[in-house]
Amino acid sequence: MISLRRTYAIVLRQFYLMRGSIARILPLFAWAAIDIVLWGFFTKYLNGATSTGFDFVPALLGAVLFWDFFIRVAHGVSTAFLEDVWSRNFLNMFATPISTPEYVSGLVLTSIFTSAIGLVVMVALATVAFGLSFLAYGVMVVPFVGVLFLFGIAIGVMASALVLRLGPAAEWFVWPIPALISPFVGVFYPVTTLPGWMQIVSRVLPPSYVFESMRGVILGRDASGTALGIAGVLAAGYVLLAVYGFAKVYQSAVRTGLIARYSAETTS
Repeated sequence: MISLRRTYAIVLRQFYLMRGSIARILPLFAWAAIDIVLWGFFTKYLNGATSTGFDFVPALLGAVLFWDFFIRVAHGVSTAFLEDVWSRNFLNMFATPISTPEYVSGLVLTSIFTSAIGLVVMVALATVAFGLSFLAYGVMVVPFVGVLFLFGIAIGVMASALVLRLGPAAEWFVWPIPALISPFVGVFYPVTTLPGWMQIVSRVLPPSYVFESMRGVILGRDASGTALGIAGVLAAGYVLLAVYGFAKVYQSAVRTGLIARYSAETTS
């Protein structure tokens, strides 16, 4: 049974780390704000340079906002895990009575907190500075954010399992993961633009359904409930798979003794 008290302790530790360090607080919203400003001016330029009458703000700036939210969620989980790696505290953490589900739950709750800060800043900046209205998406905002949140959690937990298995040096595999996924999910263009083999990959990635539905809503079409249902099932499945994978990697590290050498540069 998961102890809420021990789960809360993981969240509280991250709060104390951020409270005393501007270097940890600033990245929560700084890079997201830069992306919103950059793409906001780009969309304004496109609106002025084209005579089609199409509004690029909800199509492009909205896509940037949703994608940055996904990145914040994924990195929120992996960064909370890496805090224990960087401080050489991981072995000490699991010398306590805390279980793997409690630890992972704490990472997820930490990501909810950090990604919420970034989302609020992005929405406020996009709305005030560039006139992005979420009324353009209607109630579909809820499933859009929900699917991206679940998939972000899955990616964050998977990345943490990768570092746990390969060692601290493997953290450099963590940061490029969203960039590697982005060409397949059609953040800025329809999935039909992709070659056939990439479209096959996109069908198993939940964000592709979100961005396709988002563009459909902007063009006045109804969002496909079936497509969003598939995306939700896929995202939930990835979360379960990621948590299971993390638990198996941790059990293997304990069984083989690799976890005892986790302060080393590599555990291979």
